[in-house]
Amino acid sequence: MNPNKALWEKGDFTKIADTMRESSSALVAKIGITPGMDVLDVACGDGDTAIPAAKLGANVTGVDIAHNLVEAGNARAKKEGVADRCKISEGDVMELNGLKDASFDLVMSIFGAMFAPRPLDVVKELVRVTRKGGRIVMGNWIPGDPTLVAQILKISSAYTPPPPEGFVSPMLWGVEAEVVKRFASVGIPKENISFARETFTFTADYSPSEFLSNFRKYYGPTMNAFEAAEKNGKAEALQQELETLFIKENKSGNGTLSIPANFLRVTVKR
Repeated sequence: MNPNKALWEKGDFTKIADTMRESSSALVAKIGITPGMDVLDVACGDGDTAIPAAKLGANVTGVDIAHNLVEAGNARAKKEGVADRCKISEGDVMELNGLKDASFDLVMSIFGAMFAPRPLDVVKELVRVTRKGGRIVMGNWIPGDPTLVAQILKISSAYTPPPPEGFVSPMLWGVEAEVVKRFASVGIPKENISFARETFTFTADYSPSEFLSNFRKYYGPTMNAFEAAEKNGKAEALQQELETLFIKENKSGNGTLSIPANFLRVTVKR
C-alpha cells in the first residue's frame, strides 16, 4: 500500500478534525468564496473546509487519499445538507487523475497537501487544475514555531527512526522561500504569491489530556511515534513531553480545550 495512504487511514482523523470545525469555518469565510464558484479541496479529510465552502454556495469537489475519511466526509456533507454541492472522492494530490486542466476557480488545501511526499508533483497538480485568474490557498504548519502542532511533530520525531533517504519534511511548506521556489518550478512568478501568518484554534469541551489521548489513539503520525517509543521503552517519556506541551498551550482557563497554533497561509494567483 502507498505509505502515505496507510498513514492517514491509520486511526481516525475525524476525532482530531472535530476540534478544528470552528477555525476551519472561520478560515473559509475569509478567503473569498462566492456562490457558484468551482472549488477543489485537496487532502480534504472529512470535509473540514470543503463543507463550509459548500455552505457558502460553492460547487465543491473534495479529494482525499484515505478511504475512511472520504466516507466520513460524504456522510457529513449529507448530514449538513450540502451533499448536492459537495462531493468527496478518493485520490492523491500528487496525481489528480480524472480532474481536467483549468477546472477550478479556487484550489485549497488546509494542513493536507503539505504532507504529500513529493512537493514538486503537488505544485504541478495544484497549478494544472486551477483556471487562469483563479487562486490556490494553502494552510501550512511552520517549522520551529513554538505553538502546538509544530511542537508535536518536533517532539515526536525525536522518538521515531530516521526518515528514509530522500525524505522531504512536510514542514518546509511553512518556509516562505521554499514555497516560492516550488511554485517557481511550474512558472508561477514570486509576485503572484503572498503570505500571511495566522492562528488556528483547536476547541472542545474536554481537557487537554483527553485531546492528547485522541492524538495517541487516532492521529497516524502520533500513533507511529508511540509505537516506536514503546519498542525503545520510551513511551512514558513521550507521553510526559506531550502532556506538558498540551497543558502549557491550553488557553481556556476552565479545563476545557482552547489551543491556538500558528500557521502560514499561502495564496497563489494563477
